[in-house]
Amino acid sequence: MQKTLKIVMMTLLWVFVVAFVVFFHGRARHHRANTTVHSLRVTITDSLRDEMLVTSKAVEQWIERSKIPTIGVPVGDIDLAGIEQSIRGNGFIDRASAYVTYGGELRVEVSQRRPLLRLMVDGYDCYVTSDGYVFPAPRLASVYVPVVTGSYAPPIPKGYVGSVGEYISEQIAKSQAQSDTLQYEKVPLFKNTQDIADSVRAVRRMQVERKGWLGGFKGPFEDYDEYDARVAAKRAEKAALRRNLRYMDRENEKNIARVTERQDAEREKQKKLQKRYEDFLKLINFVKYVENDSFWRSEIVQIIASTMSSGDLALEFVPRTGSHTVRLGTLDDVEQKLSTLMSFYENGLRNVGWDPFRTISVEYRGQVVCTK
Repeated sequence: MQKTLKIVMMTLLWVFVVAFVVFFHGRARHHRANTTVHSLRVTITDSLRDEMLVTSKAVEQWIERSKIPTIGVPVGDIDLAGIEQSIRGNGFIDRASAYVTYGGELRVEVSQRRPLLRLMVDGYDCYVTSDGYVFPAPRLASVYVPVVTGSYAPPIPKGYVGSVGEYISEQIAKSQAQSDTLQYEKVPLFKNTQDIADSVRAVRRMQVERKGWLGGFKGPFEDYDEYDARVAAKRAEKAALRRNLRYMDRENEKNIARVTERQDAEREKQKKLQKRYEDFLKLINFVKYVENDSFWRSEIVQIIASTMSSGDLALEFVPRTGSHTVRLGTLDDVEQKLSTLMSFYENGLRNVGWDPFRTISVEYRGQVVCTK
């Protein structure tokens, strides 16, 4: 009896729960169908050292330019995904979340990306995050971060927005696909090589057709002069065939060499892309190191980047103290180079002062070269 009563109670409970859910869902649908959006509120959920790349007003303008209806639209008809997408289309936005409250207020929460450095090299003016994401510098806002100037050419096209790592991977994949396609172009050429070799062997086996008893020796039916003439003709024919086959083989080898040259160019392109990306990461890591060191963070005023004739990235910087420029060279062993420079500051410049030198170079391991 108790067991039956328990089953009945559980059944009634579940019936009540299901009925409540259905009722509540129906009321919610009715509410959403009859409630319109009456206002928009934008919240910037983070700050960048008390600086802002974007304002609430700017986000409202982006939504307005997207032509997505908001105020006065039924709650259920609001294109929340479209609103989020229109906001995330601006590179310096990390995350965007849009939702409508029960009372009909459209709320948009926006999180900014945190730039690590600003690239202001030839034709570029963009911010770079610590994970290698690049986005253009907004016209009406700025963030105080280290600025990199000079003739350095980043491994991305001008105006690119997105992850540099993803861009490099895509370019390398495209180059590899092109190289694979070229490999398929070689298949018929390799077959031609084999066909030519087979033809050469066939020419070698060509012999003069003999006449006489059983066709195996010169018999009474053929004199020596006629036989010699046919031998000479056959030799001339074979020589002409060999010349033609040699010509065909040379042309085929040239075609193979041309395809191979294009493949080598693609492989070289991939190596250069990878090298430029590695240098880009070294630049990011250098700025991270500087920003995490209290002395160098306050001492380095400007970073100047350039591309050497070898293709390597080279750096120099302008310090706050003195009137010289410090040349770091490539970013290999950069921590050791800065340590060497620090020792020179403490033990060398203390005696002669900060002003005598125009440049101080720590490009070479364990060496400090000063130029007046």
